[in-house]
Amino acid sequence: MAKLKSGKFTVSVEEEDLLWTDRRRILGLPISFTRYSLTPSKLLVNTGLVNLKEEEVRLYRIRDLRLSQSFGQRLFGVGSICVESSDASVPHLDLIKVKNPRKVKDVLSQAVEESRRKNGIRTTEVMNGPHLPIDPHDGPDAPLGGGLFPDENQNGIDDRLEDIHED
Repeated sequence: MAKLKSGKFTVSVEEEDLLWTDRRRILGLPISFTRYSLTPSKLLVNTGLVNLKEEEVRLYRIRDLRLSQSFGQRLFGVGSICVESSDASVPHLDLIKVKNPRKVKDVLSQAVEESRRKNGIRTTEVMNGPHLPIDPHDGPDAPLGGGLFPDENQNGIDDRLEDIHED
């Protein structure tokens, strides 16, 4: 049996292709120490020169993307993309002052959908229905309004099930 030297690995990690990479820009120039990378499965943000920090969000966890561009950012051809995710450690991530932000947002959106499809992830949204408004005065344990199930008498039991048991 061969001995491993310190710092050596017996398992190789396959590196993914980069779909997009950029840096945070100052006056339209990539002269900062914040680097953004997109692979088919994750979005990475590396910051720092001396103290390094890396944030990673799996694409299938991204819930929403939002683009913003001020007038000055439009002049320099940059913008910011806000990423909302269901990741516990990184629920909110900003890609600040990236070049061609609309194109980046479209590529990111397509990569998110492809990652969800590849991983078999389905997203469902619970919409607030018109008959049961959410009361802001209810506590955190109150049942959600909005048609999770029909509960007209608000007893916590699906009214469809009550009809079955009454027969």
